Amino acid sequence: MEVRPADTDPETYQVWLRVLRGLTPDQRLRNTLKLCLQSRQLAANGISQRHPNYTEHEVEMALRRWHWGDDLFCQVYPDAELLAP
Repeated sequence: MEVRPADTDPETYQVWLRVLRGLTPDQRLRNTLKLCLQSRQLAANGISQRHPNYTEHEVEMALRRWHWGDDLFCQVYPDAELLAP
């Protein structure tokens, strides 16, 4: 079953698949880690925009709370303020 994006023509999609399949495991891992870091930065930017008064530390703590959920966050940081993401 092909799961081609609706906005991508079949020929372009096949080229993209060939490129991906040609990547080494190291390249795949690096691309995955880069995407994870970019996603994390995007989420942090969103928190900063919603809460312009937050310090960098507060943005980081709000991001951790959002990623981990309240239960784990409170276990790791029992005395931390529950900042809104």
